[in-house]
Amino acid sequence: MHYFNVLIVDDEEDFLETIINRLKKRDIDATGSRSGEEALEVLKVKPFDVVVLDIKMPGGMDGIDVLKEIKKLYPLTEVILLTGHASVETSIDGMKLGAFDYLMKPIKLEELLKKIAQAIEKKDAQEQKVRSVQIKKLLRYW
Repeated sequence: MHYFNVLIVDDEEDFLETIINRLKKRDIDATGSRSGEEALEVLKVKPFDVVVLDIKMPGGMDGIDVLKEIKKLYPLTEVILLTGHASVETSIDGMKLGAFDYLMKPIKLEELLKKIAQAIEKKDAQEQKVRSVQIKKLLRYW
């Protein structure tokens, strides 16, 4: 049984497969996308708790563009940026746009797992706040 849904977005196929396999061994429902455009299509079909998103990808959208779309369409989905080629400045800009955090490549699995867990905790807290507001609105009608 999988408790968490994580989308990994990276154009490096070996990296993508390795991370997905390692997460699945830890009962995390991990899905992969090789481009930002593909990731946005996957998000239309299935909700994810966390998106782990490479900043530098070929194609029409880089990670920052994808981050902006995710935050616009799915504001409670947490995004962890991966940066190998991009500067730390770009990652910090991403955090200003709503990213949860960033990690430098090559990443250590333990570090990624810790960030994913922290991002899920934040998402759960945000969802609880939304539910509390909805309950208060409902109770006003009584």
